[in-house]
Amino acid sequence: MTKEKINEEELKKKLNSEAYHILREKGTERAFTGKYWNHKDKGSYNCMVCGSELFASDTKFDSGTGWPSFTDPANTKSIDLNEDNNHGMQRIEVTCKKCGSHLGHLFNDGPNGKKRFCINSACLLFKEKKT
Repeated sequence: MTKEKINEEELKKKLNSEAYHILREKGTERAFTGKYWNHKDKGSYNCMVCGSELFASDTKFDSGTGWPSFTDPANTKSIDLNEDNNHGMQRIEVTCKKCGSHLGHLFNDGPNGKKRFCINSACLLFKEKKT
């Protein structure tokens, strides 16, 4: 998948300053402040920038960390995993494969031996599942 070209000036107008900082400058939101950390509706969590489906609600769980946490991506072709050694830590950064936006990080402490995709709410656009 080729990365989508993003007009940064247009994106700055579309997003609030916190979302832009997180998505494009690899920031993070404070724990327990994002709109989806305790969200329980059924549907999909998509990239705020390009709309790619990233995570399904049935893989979301309460990790106790204050960020939306998922065990698996909706489609492994929707995300990229990158080594991140910033801030004196060794982590795996999660980015959107289509637009390159920073989403969060991947950790090895998910339930039942699974991984934990720790994702910033500001990076997500929720689409409710129609029943």
